[in-house]
Formats: sequence, C-alpha cells, structure tokens
Amino acid sequence: MTIETIREMLGWCTLINMGILLHWFLIFTFARDRIHRFHGRWFRLAPERFDAIRYSGMAFYKLGIFLLNLVPYLALRIIG
Repeated sequence: MTIETIREMLGWCTLINMGILLHWFLIFTFARDRIHRFHGRWFRLAPERFDAIRYSGMAFYKLGIFLLNLVPYLALRIIG
C-alpha cells in the first residue's frame, strides 16, 4: 500500500464518518420524541438523561473521527 492509497482511504473514511455523524444528528434532531419513546420501552431514562447520553455518544464519535481519520489524513497531506 502506498502513502497515496492510505491518504485517499483516510480521506474517504473521514467523509463517510462525517456523513454518519450528520445522519445521526439529523435523525435525533427531527425524531427525538419518537426515538425516546421507542427506547423508553426498554430503558427508563428521563428526557434530559437521554439527551446527555446521545450528545456524549456523538461527541466521542466525533473525537474518534478527528483522531483516527482526520489527523492522520492531514499528517500524510503535509508530508507528501
């Protein structure tokens, strides 16, 4: 595998993961109550707690995208 191939792969991984994150955000923004009711069947969570868990998950996912996809991609762009 060449550096160009790895760089291209990391670029696509970043775009795909950002698309997943955007999809996740939009679904929870426009269908928050419906999803809370659905998950409320199994877990007894207050709406505030549900939102906190959701946004924490999104924050960790975003951090993972930056650290595991975007930073290596930018490093490879800088060196080559």
